Amino acid sequence: MGRAFEFRKGRKLKRWSAMAKTFTRIGKDIVMAIKEGGPNPETNSRLRAVMQNAKAANMPKENVERAIKRATDKDTENYKEVIFEGYGPHGIAFLIECATDNNNRTVANIRSYFNKCNGTMGTSGSVEFMFDHTCNFRIPTVADRDLEEFELELIDFGIDEIFEDEDGVMIYAPFESFGAIQKELESRHIEILSSGFDRIPQVTKELSEAEQADVDKLLEKIEEDDDVQNVFTTMA
Repeated sequence: MGRAFEFRKGRKLKRWSAMAKTFTRIGKDIVMAIKEGGPNPETNSRLRAVMQNAKAANMPKENVERAIKRATDKDTENYKEVIFEGYGPHGIAFLIECATDNNNRTVANIRSYFNKCNGTMGTSGSVEFMFDHTCNFRIPTVADRDLEEFELELIDFGIDEIFEDEDGVMIYAPFESFGAIQKELESRHIEILSSGFDRIPQVTKELSEAEQADVDKLLEKIEEDDDVQNVFTTMA
């Protein structure tokens, strides 16, 4: 298996276990998608993808409807997507994706987390180059589908890696291939269970148990922030 498989396995074991946080993240995704492309999933591919993710996460219907209503309210400000970078304890690089309606608040909060946990907030581009920006799709497992043949059929659309796990078939590709792959899967009437984006570290660093606990302390503080959508690190 390749790096995407190992990355997904590690993140699945460690992060996004809090259901409420997941619903908050998807709710913001709904608002941003509607503000960008309108409330009709048929004509808004980004919203269509977010709605699939809401279904996959078992997000209650009332939560989804509340997010849609908030997005269509003219008084609701759009969220700004921003990235913060820095180094945590023991030289571990952090890349933090946020969606915020108050950038000053978010900057101050993220900086305080680094300061309290012996980390250093970096400048734009200071660690982003250490991560490959990828997109992913999860589709159902089909008994008679040959994954190698399927990968060859879709390789012209940018697929880097495809593998099967207990949740279905995972497809990974470069970030910029998202639209082409989404369109091709839909044209083949292949159900997309969920989709998203990841930042896969090019190199990871092994830590001792005590060192890992130091990094986890910072990681938990950042992930608890309501403005934070995703956190990626170079910790193995």
